[in-house]
Amino acid sequence: MATSTSLACVIIDNNEIDIYILEHLVQLTGSLQLVASFTDAVQALDFLQSHPEVQLVLLDIDMPELTGLELVRMLAAPHPEIVIITSHRDHALDAFELHVADYLIKPVDYARFRKSIDLIVQRYHKPAAERQVASGPDPHVASGVMLAFPLPEALLDPDGASQDLFVKVNNRLVRLNFNDVLYIEAMSTYSVFVTPKQKYIVHLTLKSIAERLPFVNFRRVHRSYMVNTKLIDSIEDNVLTLAGHEVPLAKSYQEELYHSLRSL
Repeated sequence: MATSTSLACVIIDNNEIDIYILEHLVQLTGSLQLVASFTDAVQALDFLQSHPEVQLVLLDIDMPELTGLELVRMLAAPHPEIVIITSHRDHALDAFELHVADYLIKPVDYARFRKSIDLIVQRYHKPAAERQVASGPDPHVASGVMLAFPLPEALLDPDGASQDLFVKVNNRLVRLNFNDVLYIEAMSTYSVFVTPKQKYIVHLTLKSIAERLPFVNFRRVHRSYMVNTKLIDSIEDNVLTLAGHEVPLAKSYQEELYHSLRSL
C-alpha cells in the first residue's frame, strides 16, 4: 500500500484515456501511490468499502450506473479524501456540499493537479486535531452560481462607500453586493460566498481573499471562515449566528473580533 509519506490512491473514471492521463499524473507525484484504477463505478465502490486503507480517490462524475456524486454519498464516514475531476463545471456546489477536497476541470494540467495534491497531503499529515473539518451545508439556502475564476480587483465608488465587487460568472461579469454576503467559507483551494439566497464558489483561497477584500467589516473568525460583522445576530459558546447560519469562532480570533465589534 502507501508509505508513511505517500497516500494510497484510487482512480475512478469510465474513460480509459482519462484514466491513462491520471495514472501518468500520479506517477509524477511522489506523494501518491496508485493502488487501483476502475472504469466501473460499482466495482470501485465495492473495492473502497472493503479497503478502508485507501486515502485518496480521483473521481469522475459522469459515469453509467453510478455517478461520482452518488458514489461519494454511499461511502461510510469517514471516507477517503475525494478529488472530483470532470468536464462539467455545474456540479461544483453539489460536490463541495459533500465535503470533497477539490474540484478540477478536465483537461487537468500537472501544475494544477500537483497544487491540489500538495495541499491534501499537507493537511492529511497534520495531527487529527489540527485538520480542517468542513461544516455541513445549510439546507434552507438555495444553490447558487458556480464561479471558477479568480476574483477581479474591487471596483469602488469614488467615495469608497460601495460594497460591490464584480465576479466572473460563466464568462460574464456579475456585480455582487457584499452587504448581502453573510460569510465566506474556505473549501480547499476554493472559497464559498454565502448569502441568504445563494452560494457563490470562487477559485481562490480564503487567505487570498482576506488579503484583497477591501471591506473592513469582513473579519477572519476561524481558519476556514470570514464573516460580515454587520450581519452578526449573536455570539454564544464560540458560535456566531448570522441569519440562521452558524459559524465557529476560534479562540485565536476572539479578541480581535470583540475589539472590532466594540468599535463599530
